[in-house]
Amino acid sequence: MAKQQNKNLPEGKKPKFNTYWLFAGIILFFIFIQFFSSGFSEPAKITPDKFEQLLRNGDVKKLIVINNKRADVYLTAEAQKAENKPQTNPGFMNVGEAPSYSFMIGSLEKFQESVDEIERENNVSANMIFEEESNVWGEFLWTVLPFVVIIGVWIFIMRRMTGGASGGPGGQIFNIGKSKAKLFDQNTDVKVSFKDVAGLEGAKEEVQEIVDFLKNPEKYTALGGKIPKGALLVGPPGTGKTLLAKAVAGEAKVPFFSLSGSDFVEMFVGVGASRVRDLFKQAKEKSPSIIFIDEIDAIGRARGKNNFSGSNDERENTLNQLLTEMDGFGTNTNVIVIAATNRADVLDKALMRAGRFDRQIYVDLPDIRERKEIFEVHLKPLKKVDNELDIEFLAKQTPGFSGADIANVCNEAALIAARKGKKAVGKQDFLDAVDRIVGGLEKKNKIITPEEKKAIAFHEAGHATVSWMLEHAAPLVKVTIVPRGRSLGAAWYLPEERLIVRPEQMLDEMCATMGGRAAEKVVFNKISTGALSDLEKVTKQARAMVTIYGLNDKVGNLTYYDSSGQSDYNFTKPYSEKTSELIDKEISNIIEEQYQRAIDLLTEHKDKLSQLADILLEKEVIFKDDLQKIFGDRPFEKKEEGNQKETLVNDIEENKE
Repeated sequence: MAKQQNKNLPEGKKPKFNTYWLFAGIILFFIFIQFFSSGFSEPAKITPDKFEQLLRNGDVKKLIVINNKRADVYLTAEAQKAENKPQTNPGFMNVGEAPSYSFMIGSLEKFQESVDEIERENNVSANMIFEEESNVWGEFLWTVLPFVVIIGVWIFIMRRMTGGASGGPGGQIFNIGKSKAKLFDQNTDVKVSFKDVAGLEGAKEEVQEIVDFLKNPEKYTALGGKIPKGALLVGPPGTGKTLLAKAVAGEAKVPFFSLSGSDFVEMFVGVGASRVRDLFKQAKEKSPSIIFIDEIDAIGRARGKNNFSGSNDERENTLNQLLTEMDGFGTNTNVIVIAATNRADVLDKALMRAGRFDRQIYVDLPDIRERKEIFEVHLKPLKKVDNELDIEFLAKQTPGFSGADIANVCNEAALIAARKGKKAVGKQDFLDAVDRIVGGLEKKNKIITPEEKKAIAFHEAGHATVSWMLEHAAPLVKVTIVPRGRSLGAAWYLPEERLIVRPEQMLDEMCATMGGRAAEKVVFNKISTGALSDLEKVTKQARAMVTIYGLNDKVGNLTYYDSSGQSDYNFTKPYSEKTSELIDKEISNIIEEQYQRAIDLLTEHKDKLSQLADILLEKEVIFKDDLQKIFGDRPFEKKEEGNQKETLVNDIEENKE
């Protein structure tokens, strides 16, 4: 088994020595000394009566009384032959003759009186000698062992608490201040390169330039320019910030230190700052080098925002040390820091200034062309894909998806195809995967009463009807009343990817969103709790129109949005109570106007609404073609440019108490 385990180790690496074996060996050595120092062959035990008989016969050469408790009997040579007892060897670590017999004595005074009496009566001599014997090794073991156990338990607990900090075998407590960064250099096999990073052309170009800075610094410093000290990757989650850093580690021919912002955080005071110092010390020793700090907002948040008590803040100390190392006295310009975060608004201003993070690289969500490239990358690991699969079609169906979302779509499509027993992953599998990710898993076995099912059908038909009648509403893809995730029904749309949004577009979207509740009001003259997510969406949109984008005439061209994130920590509103009442009133007016507008549209087309709901109750899922048969073509139908996403916009939440 040992040979087989050694074969599994990487070539050139030997198994690490475990210090626990050293401790175990020391303890076993003391135990060995304790139990075997007295000898490998113990003398035979006899009774006091047997000893007295030997003494009367003159067979006792000498008698040694040990610690007034034990008597060791040494026989004469003739007596040993007569007793058929061979000469005993001295014990381990003992020198001299070994006793022939031994026995335990009771009262020492009575024993002496008995021996003296036998000597007088038989004219013999016992040659009694008194000795004190101490077990040095035993006493030493029992003295040292408690301290060894306490120290061993303390080291074990500290190693558990520090989580195996780097800097020594197992990360002892003495190395807790050492950096936990992983080093990637020319000897490390990092398989990710810039070829594996699809899309993100602008961000990739800037990151490649940073790598080129370190490879050819003379090219950029010949005219007196300075190499940037840091680059901050900013973008939504899943857009590929960490992947870009992995590509840098694979492409750069310089040492690359990688760690997370939380690696600086520890329960002990001063550990974070110590780890920052050690990190930059290692980086400077191996310069030129790159340091990558993922999720830097863990230590880079604005100072003084959360520390209301005024006490020492360990995170602030860590940030102060990082600021000093990046741009302070004795700073080495051959160390470049790359950091990633999706919360750039909460970072400290001192960290964001030029001279520390000279460049801020925005990693945005991919467009249709970049999504196509990302699909091509993530389709390669799939064993077999349908030859007729149109990657461009998949890119059109997933705008707004990040790189991580697209990777999840490909993986989910493969799982769905395998679940259905297919030999290859096809187009429908990818569409089902998108539905699964956006809307959740279908729950066809959920128990729904006929009345509830009818209400759901008219609710979803109301969304579809209103969106079909409005020019700026997103085109419908399909409607379903099959429960999916937490929703009892859903409508999928393909909204356009707009860089700017006009008021009429937002109002049409809000009207379509209120179409579900409006349909319930028109058909049943009742409303339900099923429009929870619709109300949440339109309320956010209306509030954004009034307080963020300045699209309301009465409030005017004002915005109360703070892009720096400072308002998150304020306890007061940035407007007066009178303005607050005006804002609330305008938000309510916008929503109610669009609700009434949806009611008017559905009242006008009530027959077609009922017809659509009946088809939905029959088929449970209807598509765009079914709406065209009922309503005809949209008069303002635009030519789709392909950069749209199939997304869950409206749904019916389950009733909540």
